[in-house]
Amino acid sequence: MKILEQIKSWNRYDFTGAAAKMTGRDVEHALSAERVDEQGLLALLSPAARDYFEPMAVKARDITLRHFGRTIQLYIPLYLANYCSNSCTYCGFSAKNKIGRSKLTMDEIEGNAAEIAKTGMKHILILTGESRAESPPEYIIDAVKILRKYFVSVSIEVYPMETDEYRMLKDAGVDGLTIYQETYDPGVYSEVHPAGKKRDYAYRLGTPARGAEAGFRWVNIGALYGLAEPAKESFMSALHAKYLQNKYIDTEISLSLPRMNEAEGGYHAKYTLDDRDYVKTMLAFRIFLPRAGITLSTRERAEFRDRLLPLGITRISAGSMTTVGGYDVQSADVPQFEVSDCRSVDEVVKAIAENGYEPVFQDWVAI
Repeated sequence: MKILEQIKSWNRYDFTGAAAKMTGRDVEHALSAERVDEQGLLALLSPAARDYFEPMAVKARDITLRHFGRTIQLYIPLYLANYCSNSCTYCGFSAKNKIGRSKLTMDEIEGNAAEIAKTGMKHILILTGESRAESPPEYIIDAVKILRKYFVSVSIEVYPMETDEYRMLKDAGVDGLTIYQETYDPGVYSEVHPAGKKRDYAYRLGTPARGAEAGFRWVNIGALYGLAEPAKESFMSALHAKYLQNKYIDTEISLSLPRMNEAEGGYHAKYTLDDRDYVKTMLAFRIFLPRAGITLSTRERAEFRDRLLPLGITRISAGSMTTVGGYDVQSADVPQFEVSDCRSVDEVVKAIAENGYEPVFQDWVAI
């Protein structure tokens, strides 16, 4: 069954009602299972699991140590442009927002790369607003060629592309793809994406698979918490990740848990995922998906990020800027979202070490 058909099937499912019926015994059964199935995932995301934080945390920690050891990979984002052709109601880069728009030249990309490289960072994530006209594949490829002189790993978070285009980017040196569905609820998706190519729910849903088919080493997915019912979004995200793991066995699949922060345009989140349920969700992901990476961004507060390190996190950003450029000169652009952890790379590295983990700047070399 294709992923779109699976997601449609689960969207018809009375998730809230089924989750409410889950009991402590269901949670205990999931925790004792060698492999957690969909019903076990439902139990771990249910209200009943709130009474099982300690055993969930112990199991999640053990699974993470077994598969990843005491390591946390570091990465840093670089925004190349903030032009966008979509009208997402929740995003600072939305085409409807009257903000200054800019795009880095190749010289500016090199200047930013040189400054970032001074921090010791080896993994960089490049982002653009979703405007193919302003940031065509050729522009991204030229940027990647420059960045590969400074970094061992270059990944992308840009507009969805076709498989052949992703292959071109892979040949240029891109090894990873981040693409968020934002929300798995089709009704909410249409409401918050009123115009632009991003309005096509099915096309976006198929994007991670096209990246995997193109041969990217890793693909990162997730939902943006605040748009729709959080536990159901988590359920869908985890099932999507499981589908990708099973179908593309040579690709590392990872999940992010971004919570909505302040953005230009005045969108107010309709749902909240509080800290306790955030932790529960992360633990459920780790128990359901033992081999999956879990990424934690600077949307979260510094002290909260530090407490999460032993519980399943494998990848963390540091020293982040969410304006265009900004690493070599001060940027006056509006950020895509407000950063909550403003610590430098050195400060994040120190915090990781103080928690008994090893900060990893480079975990692979292309041959």
